[in-house]
Amino acid sequence: MNLEQKLLGFYNYTVVLTYIGMLTGFVGIVSTFEANVLGGVICLMFAGLCDMFDGAIASTRKRTNPEKCFGIEIDSLSDLICFGILPASIVYTLNKNYNHLALAVSALYVLCALIRLAYFNVDEQERQKHSTTSRELCYGMPVTLSALFLPVIYATINKLSLEPSIALLALFSMSILFLLPFPLKKPKIRGKLCILLCGVMEILYVMFSSVVA
Repeated sequence: MNLEQKLLGFYNYTVVLTYIGMLTGFVGIVSTFEANVLGGVICLMFAGLCDMFDGAIASTRKRTNPEKCFGIEIDSLSDLICFGILPASIVYTLNKNYNHLALAVSALYVLCALIRLAYFNVDEQERQKHSTTSRELCYGMPVTLSALFLPVIYATINKLSLEPSIALLALFSMSILFLLPFPLKKPKIRGKLCILLCGVMEILYVMFSSVVA
């Protein structure tokens, strides 16, 4: 009897990176609420790296329909933790002086991320009923882009000693962009390599800004 017969869920290699990303996101949330904002930001970037490659890894295995549906659901639930709750906790911790405003904006951000991810799940399951090809177009800003934008904003605030309320404005803007239905092409291999390069440069920038601050 294999593990999948003993426990609920699926445990093959196609979901391992998603699980690692989710656990990283949770560690980031705990770190942030312990006032280690830099630790939370680092976890956010690492979770973004995991998310970039989990889909490619999943596509290397021929999966059953239940496995595909499980993959869609677990990916979105992980995204809610990593790119919904974690960014909100980072920005809230940075803006505790604006207690009620920070709470309202952070809550709005998580709600918009939740709505977007739920809508994506429904749309993707309907799309897969009529197509076996990979999705080439999405609408609105993907929640995962918070892993690219927020660390740069944090590092810039830290390096230049700017008002942390800038992060609140950024979080509010991302909340709206999650739900606006503008078309956005999904990156191919070259685009993902560019994003990866930007991510490496971002990590260096975040670490440098923390050292010199």
